[in-house]
Amino acid sequence: MHAVVPPHRHSYVETPDLFTQEEADKVYASTGIHSRRILPKHLCASDMCVAAAERLLSSLGWTPESIDVLIFVSQDPDYSLPATACLMQTRLGLAQTAACLDVSLGCSGFIYGTWIASQLLNSSSGKRALVLCADTSSRHLMPDDRGTLPLFGDAGVATALEFDPNWPDSYAVFGTDGTGGQHIAVKAGGRRNPCMPESEPFDEETQARLYRDTRLYLNGAAVFSFTLKVVPKLVKDVLSLAGQEADSLDMVVMHQANQFILEHLRKKAGVAAEKYLIDMKDFGNTSSASVPLAICHRLGDFFTERRKMLLGGFGVGWSWGALVTDIKMDAAPMLTEIEDDFPPLALEQ
Repeated sequence: MHAVVPPHRHSYVETPDLFTQEEADKVYASTGIHSRRILPKHLCASDMCVAAAERLLSSLGWTPESIDVLIFVSQDPDYSLPATACLMQTRLGLAQTAACLDVSLGCSGFIYGTWIASQLLNSSSGKRALVLCADTSSRHLMPDDRGTLPLFGDAGVATALEFDPNWPDSYAVFGTDGTGGQHIAVKAGGRRNPCMPESEPFDEETQARLYRDTRLYLNGAAVFSFTLKVVPKLVKDVLSLAGQEADSLDMVVMHQANQFILEHLRKKAGVAAEKYLIDMKDFGNTSSASVPLAICHRLGDFFTERRKMLLGGFGVGWSWGALVTDIKMDAAPMLTEIEDDFPPLALEQ
């Protein structure tokens, strides 16, 4: 597992035009977020994943041709089409026999992507997979939105999976409730509410509306209510399915959304604080990348032996999922920064 973040930091604590020091202190106490990493405009989520994947393959000593499955989990694809995963196949040098696909999920995306990759390996002759998770959530924010600006940052993570027929079973629970889709949304940019005019340019009023609707809308109260309703049951259900108790786990890593919410969930699930990772101070909410990013940042020396983990994601959709699995890593998880002059993944002109 290898995480990549931009070198550029931004802290709402240092934006006195939006927050007084007292207000900033209150935001930090509630969210646990002090600063975020912001990707330069000429790079995309895919570039962070390519950098992470290249560094991960090097640390593992795997050749690109040995990868049979590549899954790119993001709600920030490079283009409407083709699928970004197809461009990654060429950029990373994967064989043309590799199965490569995009998965458009946010907060639950790492859990879904890892499970999909494991099932593809289990049901085929494939032996190795890459799950690449990244989002550039900061680009969806209004520059003066005090409710979202402190929260979201950019990151990309590559996770390698290798098939082992003798490995212990993993257990997963998923759920979806599309009635919650309205509460975390970017309403413009797709086919339902396109930004591209059919013929004549948009009038000024329409342009102003599209500017707002291409930014993130977040209903914090609804998110909080959803989390308290769904996630404790999710943890209970996946532990029951796996035949485990919270005390039998080595570590629990949930989507890094908000410190207050995560601490409430920890107490609700009965997980000891030393077995429950909260790590968002320097990165914020990084959407699909948040779970593996926290692992790379804080658990570098943790996987010298096999560990039993509970990993969970929940949010935009509403979509949620949790996974109880044994993990052992041949190379310690790492966190590095992407260079500003990293060659971007792009279509040839």
